[in-house]
Amino acid sequence: MNFFSRILNVAIRHKMIAFLIVAAILTGGYYGYRVIFNSGESVRYVTAAAEKGTQIVSISGSGQVSAMQQVDVKSKVAGDVTYVNVKAGQYIPAGALLAQLYARDAQKAVRDAETNLETAQLNYDQITGSIAGIRGDKEKDSESLAKAYDDGFNAVSNAFADLPNIMTGLNTVVINRDFDQGQWNLDYYTDAVRPYYEDISVVRDETYAKYKAARAAYDKNLIDYKTASRFSSMAEIEALINQTYETSRLVSEAIKSASNFVQIYKDKMTEANRQPKALADTHLSSINSFVSKANSSIQSLYSAKNAILSGKESLVSVEFDVRSAKIQLDKAKDSLLDAQEKLAEYYVRAPFGGVVAKMNVKVGDSLVSTVATMITKQKIAEISLNEIDVAKVKTGQKVTLTFDAVSDLTITGQVAEVGAVGAVSQGVVTYIVKIAFDTQDDRIKPGMSVSAAIITEAKPNVLLVPNSAVKSQGGTSYVEIVDGDDKSLALTANVSGTILNNSPRRQQIEIGTASDEFTEITSGLNEGDVIVTRTIQPTAQTAQTQQQSGGLRIPGMR
Repeated sequence: MNFFSRILNVAIRHKMIAFLIVAAILTGGYYGYRVIFNSGESVRYVTAAAEKGTQIVSISGSGQVSAMQQVDVKSKVAGDVTYVNVKAGQYIPAGALLAQLYARDAQKAVRDAETNLETAQLNYDQITGSIAGIRGDKEKDSESLAKAYDDGFNAVSNAFADLPNIMTGLNTVVINRDFDQGQWNLDYYTDAVRPYYEDISVVRDETYAKYKAARAAYDKNLIDYKTASRFSSMAEIEALINQTYETSRLVSEAIKSASNFVQIYKDKMTEANRQPKALADTHLSSINSFVSKANSSIQSLYSAKNAILSGKESLVSVEFDVRSAKIQLDKAKDSLLDAQEKLAEYYVRAPFGGVVAKMNVKVGDSLVSTVATMITKQKIAEISLNEIDVAKVKTGQKVTLTFDAVSDLTITGQVAEVGAVGAVSQGVVTYIVKIAFDTQDDRIKPGMSVSAAIITEAKPNVLLVPNSAVKSQGGTSYVEIVDGDDKSLALTANVSGTILNNSPRRQQIEIGTASDEFTEITSGLNEGDVIVTRTIQPTAQTAQTQQQSGGLRIPGMR
């Protein structure tokens, strides 16, 4: 009997065992067939619709909470501590007394300054004690000065009552052509005397120069006089008085020189037994008649100048005494203020409202510098960012903050400061970004860990899809779109997805910004398009089904 005959005989004798073996083989073959040939029917797709919304792009970082301001409060002076007003952990307002130092010398300096101020005040009051009398004197002096200006303007007017005639007379003597139509009188006299007096040309040039200076001064002075009035400002009137005085002086010099010149002509002609022209006597008489008028103008103008100067000096003298006393009074006030400020340095006060984090002194200590450490109640977050991320951060950007120690707390803030200088550690450059809190919560303490999401960009009304829906191949981006009847089927599916009748269609897209969850689609999709976000492969479902069934059970066997 061969091997197969023996097996057949065993099978016949044990029919039940043979039946079970055949059943197991058939069942296993069936399930294997389902896995191999029918797997495409069980692929499931998780989908979502492309929707418009606000794309928020943020940068994440972590760091620690710190007080907005922390200051070591120091004393500006050294001394023994005589009083301590606060203790560590206490909140105090700005300006509150922290500690007091021994200040006897500073207090004495204040008392001395107060005494000096009182003395200076008495001196000032004494000088201005007869305030009515001083005001009366000042008013009298002011009236006298005003009269001096008025008298001065009258002197100018009187001078110009005579100056035109004087200048006309000088013109006649010097540059008229009474003797010869071809030359000035000045040159006629010069030529007539030259044979008898060789220095006549020098005298002639001097006479003409003085006439020319007087003429120029007079012409300008006349214009200024015509534009002025007794109602002009004191400065304008005083300038006109001085100008007219100088003009009158130059005119007087010109008169004197012209008179001397004509007299030389007469004398030299007489010495040479030559008859002087009769017109020379007329010229000389006319010029000499101007002398008294010119001198009178000069005297009046000179008196007016002196009267104005005297009046101004009188006012200045009164003002000087009062001003000098006022200066001494102001110095005494400044000295008292300095002494009071110095005394204030012995009372160490809080520079701002905050919490006393540490008190460094007690009564009896010899204080040299630091009294206490204070922090503000306002907190900030200091986070560290790399050089790529920090380039996108700007002050004023909104921030969302979470805290490890307070898991149920999320607050908002904004970037207050971006570090300008980075720190290098193991070849990595990082920058500190300070974030101010929009709200303060007492549960947040300095030193706590904090995570921040800085919103660097917010684009409203853009088309968004989940990041998982976007795929790329060969440098291009695409999504898988569900069309037709499958679209409504996909939209009603739950998170476990659905089996589609048709395979999704690949659609090329252009993308914009991307956040942690969504990607902006700039072209290739429309709002409402249904796209695949995740594919669940059938192998995973089969394994799950087998695990749930607990394997194959054969009837009659346990």
